[in-house]
Amino acid sequence: MTDDLVLYGNKGWTSPYVFSAFVTLKEKGLPFRVEALDLEAGQHRRPEYAEPSCTGRVPALRHGDFWVAESSAIDEYLEDVFPPPAHARLYPADPRQRARVRMVQAFARSDVLEVRVERSTATLFEGAVAKPFTPAGRAAAERLVAVAGRFLPPGAEHVAGEFTIADADLALLLQRLVHNGDPCPERLAVYAQRVFRRPSVREWLKQTAWRDR
Repeated sequence: MTDDLVLYGNKGWTSPYVFSAFVTLKEKGLPFRVEALDLEAGQHRRPEYAEPSCTGRVPALRHGDFWVAESSAIDEYLEDVFPPPAHARLYPADPRQRARVRMVQAFARSDVLEVRVERSTATLFEGAVAKPFTPAGRAAAERLVAVAGRFLPPGAEHVAGEFTIADADLALLLQRLVHNGDPCPERLAVYAQRVFRRPSVREWLKQTAWRDR
Protein backbone atom coordinates (compact mmCIF):
# COMPACT_ATOMS: atom_id res chain seq x y z
CA MET A 1 0.00 0.00 0.00
CA THR A 2 1.47 3.35 -1.02
CA ASP A 3 -0.96 5.80 0.57
CA ASP A 4 0.58 8.45 2.79
CA LEU A 5 0.92 7.71 6.49
CA VAL A 6 0.27 10.54 8.93
CA LEU A 7 0.66 10.13 12.68
CA TYR A 8 -1.20 12.66 14.81
CA GLY A 9 0.43 13.39 18.14
CA ASN A 10 0.63 16.12 20.75
CA LYS A 11 2.64 19.28 20.40
CA GLY A 12 4.81 18.57 23.44
CA TRP A 13 5.88 15.09 22.30
CA THR A 14 5.05 13.71 25.74
CA SER A 15 2.38 11.09 25.01
CA PRO A 16 3.52 7.53 25.76
CA TYR A 17 0.83 6.32 23.37
CA VAL A 18 2.05 8.44 20.47
CA PHE A 19 5.54 7.20 21.40
CA SER A 20 4.41 3.60 20.88
CA ALA A 21 2.96 4.27 17.44
CA PHE A 22 5.98 6.37 16.43
CA VAL A 23 8.42 3.61 17.40
CA THR A 24 6.36 1.06 15.48
CA LEU A 25 6.49 3.18 12.33
CA LYS A 26 10.24 3.73 12.71
CA GLU A 27 11.01 0.07 13.45
CA LYS A 28 9.13 -0.94 10.31
CA GLY A 29 11.05 1.57 8.24
CA LEU A 30 7.90 3.27 6.97
CA PRO A 31 7.91 6.81 5.57
CA PHE A 32 5.45 8.96 7.51
CA ARG A 33 4.98 12.45 8.79
CA VAL A 34 3.87 13.71 12.19
CA GLU A 35 1.13 16.25 12.72
CA ALA A 36 1.52 17.64 16.23
CA LEU A 37 -1.74 18.97 17.63
CA ASP A 38 -1.96 21.62 20.33
CA LEU A 39 -4.18 19.84 22.83
CA GLU A 40 -4.32 22.83 25.18
CA ALA A 41 -5.79 24.86 22.32
CA GLY A 42 -8.31 22.09 21.65
CA GLN A 43 -7.13 21.23 18.15
CA HIS A 44 -8.04 17.58 18.78
CA ARG A 45 -11.66 18.62 19.30
CA ARG A 46 -12.02 20.25 15.92
CA PRO A 47 -14.48 18.38 13.67
CA GLU A 48 -11.89 17.79 10.94
CA TYR A 49 -9.92 15.70 13.45
CA ALA A 50 -12.43 14.48 16.02
CA GLU A 51 -14.85 12.98 13.50
CA PRO A 52 -12.51 10.86 11.33
CA SER A 53 -10.40 9.80 14.34
CA CYS A 54 -13.57 8.72 16.17
CA THR A 55 -12.10 9.23 19.65
CA GLY A 56 -10.75 12.75 19.17
CA ARG A 57 -7.64 11.71 21.07
CA VAL A 58 -4.01 11.18 20.13
CA PRO A 59 -2.53 9.19 18.65
CA ALA A 60 -4.46 8.63 15.49
CA LEU A 61 -3.06 7.31 12.26
CA ARG A 62 -4.30 8.27 8.81
CA HIS A 63 -3.36 5.86 6.06
CA GLY A 64 -4.69 7.34 2.86
CA ASP A 65 -8.40 7.78 3.58
CA PHE A 66 -8.43 5.27 6.45
CA TRP A 67 -8.18 6.37 10.06
CA VAL A 68 -7.45 4.36 13.19
CA ALA A 69 -6.99 5.64 16.74
CA GLU A 70 -5.71 4.14 20.02
CA SER A 71 -2.06 3.16 20.13
CA SER A 72 -2.40 -0.62 20.44
CA ALA A 73 -4.84 -0.68 17.53
CA ILE A 74 -2.41 1.41 15.48
CA ASP A 75 0.50 -0.87 16.35
CA GLU A 76 -1.41 -4.00 15.36
CA TYR A 77 -2.80 -2.41 12.19
CA LEU A 78 0.72 -1.57 11.05
CA GLU A 79 1.84 -5.12 11.83
CA ASP A 80 -0.99 -6.52 9.70
CA VAL A 81 -0.65 -4.14 6.77
CA PHE A 82 3.17 -4.03 6.70
CA PRO A 83 4.07 -7.58 7.76
CA PRO A 84 7.38 -9.43 7.78
CA PRO A 85 9.55 -10.28 6.00
CA ALA A 86 9.34 -7.00 4.09
CA HIS A 87 9.08 -5.14 7.38
CA ALA A 88 10.27 -5.82 10.91
CA ARG A 89 8.13 -8.16 13.00
CA LEU A 90 6.90 -6.42 16.15
CA TYR A 91 4.37 -9.04 17.27
CA PRO A 92 5.53 -12.67 17.52
CA ALA A 93 4.06 -15.24 15.16
CA ASP A 94 3.58 -17.68 18.04
CA PRO A 95 0.11 -17.12 19.57
CA ARG A 96 1.33 -17.44 23.15
CA GLN A 97 4.19 -15.02 22.69
CA ARG A 98 1.87 -12.66 20.81
CA ALA A 99 -0.56 -12.80 23.72
CA ARG A 100 2.33 -12.02 26.05
CA VAL A 101 3.16 -8.89 24.08
CA ARG A 102 -0.46 -7.78 24.23
CA MET A 103 -0.52 -8.46 27.99
CA VAL A 104 2.52 -6.25 28.56
CA GLN A 105 1.03 -3.49 26.43
CA ALA A 106 -2.27 -3.65 28.31
CA PHE A 107 -0.46 -3.45 31.64
CA ALA A 108 1.54 -0.42 30.51
CA ARG A 109 -1.67 1.36 29.58
CA SER A 110 -3.98 0.40 32.42
CA ASP A 111 -2.00 -0.33 35.60
CA VAL A 112 0.24 1.56 38.08
CA LEU A 113 -1.71 4.77 37.52
CA GLU A 114 0.03 6.54 40.37
CA VAL A 115 3.42 6.01 38.72
CA ARG A 116 2.10 7.37 35.46
CA VAL A 117 0.69 10.44 37.26
CA GLU A 118 3.46 11.13 39.79
CA ARG A 119 6.22 10.40 37.29
CA SER A 120 4.61 11.91 34.24
CA THR A 121 6.41 11.85 30.92
CA ALA A 122 7.01 15.57 31.41
CA THR A 123 9.79 14.50 33.80
CA LEU A 124 11.36 12.59 30.91
CA PHE A 125 10.66 14.75 27.90
CA GLU A 126 10.20 18.30 29.21
CA GLY A 127 12.64 18.50 32.09
CA ALA A 128 9.97 18.70 34.79
CA VAL A 129 11.19 17.91 38.30
CA ALA A 130 9.56 14.96 40.04
CA LYS A 131 8.26 15.40 43.59
CA PRO A 132 8.72 12.68 46.21
CA PHE A 133 6.33 9.78 45.79
CA THR A 134 3.16 9.72 47.83
CA PRO A 135 2.56 6.44 49.70
CA ALA A 136 0.25 5.37 46.88
CA GLY A 137 2.86 6.28 44.30
CA ARG A 138 5.55 4.36 46.14
CA ALA A 139 3.30 1.29 46.33
CA ALA A 140 2.59 1.54 42.61
CA ALA A 141 6.31 1.83 41.87
CA GLU A 142 6.95 -1.31 43.90
CA ARG A 143 4.20 -3.08 41.98
CA LEU A 144 5.72 -1.94 38.68
CA VAL A 145 9.10 -3.37 39.64
CA ALA A 146 7.55 -6.65 40.77
CA VAL A 147 5.45 -7.13 37.64
CA ALA A 148 8.22 -6.02 35.28
CA GLY A 149 10.46 -8.59 36.95
CA ARG A 150 7.95 -11.27 36.02
CA PHE A 151 7.71 -10.02 32.47
CA LEU A 152 11.53 -10.12 32.33
CA PRO A 153 12.83 -13.08 34.32
CA PRO A 154 16.59 -13.14 35.02
CA GLY A 155 18.54 -13.60 31.81
CA ALA A 156 15.76 -12.37 29.52
CA GLU A 157 16.65 -9.48 27.22
CA HIS A 158 13.12 -9.00 25.87
CA VAL A 159 9.61 -9.85 27.03
CA ALA A 160 9.01 -12.26 24.12
CA GLY A 161 12.39 -13.57 23.01
CA GLU A 162 13.22 -10.73 20.61
CA PHE A 163 12.43 -7.04 20.45
CA THR A 164 8.73 -6.24 20.13
CA ILE A 165 6.76 -3.06 20.57
CA ALA A 166 5.93 -4.21 24.11
CA ASP A 167 9.60 -3.68 24.97
CA ALA A 168 9.36 -0.04 23.97
CA ASP A 169 6.20 0.41 26.05
CA LEU A 170 7.63 -1.35 29.11
CA ALA A 171 10.98 0.44 28.87
CA LEU A 172 9.23 3.81 28.81
CA LEU A 173 7.24 2.83 31.88
CA LEU A 174 10.40 1.78 33.71
CA GLN A 175 12.20 4.96 32.65
CA ARG A 176 9.70 6.87 34.78
CA LEU A 177 11.60 5.38 37.71
CA VAL A 178 15.10 5.04 36.27
CA HIS A 179 15.37 8.53 34.80
CA ASN A 180 14.07 10.13 38.00
CA GLY A 181 16.45 8.25 40.26
CA ASP A 182 13.80 6.12 41.94
CA PRO A 183 14.64 2.59 43.17
CA CYS A 184 14.72 0.06 40.35
CA PRO A 185 16.67 -3.22 40.15
CA GLU A 186 19.81 -2.85 38.08
CA ARG A 187 18.85 -5.48 35.52
CA LEU A 188 15.54 -3.70 34.81
CA ALA A 189 17.32 -0.34 34.60
CA VAL A 190 19.86 -1.81 32.16
CA TYR A 191 17.00 -3.22 30.07
CA ALA A 192 15.24 0.15 29.94
CA GLN A 193 18.44 1.96 28.99
CA ARG A 194 19.24 -0.60 26.29
CA VAL A 195 15.82 -0.21 24.68
CA PHE A 196 16.23 3.57 24.80
CA ARG A 197 19.39 3.25 22.70
CA ARG A 198 17.48 1.84 19.76
CA PRO A 199 17.53 4.17 16.71
CA SER A 200 13.72 4.26 16.60
CA VAL A 201 13.57 5.54 20.18
CA ARG A 202 16.43 7.99 19.66
CA GLU A 203 14.47 9.56 16.81
CA TRP A 204 11.66 10.27 19.27
CA LEU A 205 14.02 11.59 21.92
CA LYS A 206 15.50 14.10 19.46
CA GLN A 207 12.15 15.89 19.47
CA THR A 208 12.17 16.28 23.26
CA ALA A 209 14.22 17.74 26.09
CA TRP A 210 15.46 14.27 27.07
CA ARG A 211 18.98 14.12 28.47
CA ASP A 212 20.83 10.83 28.88
CA ARG A 213 21.89 10.04 32.42
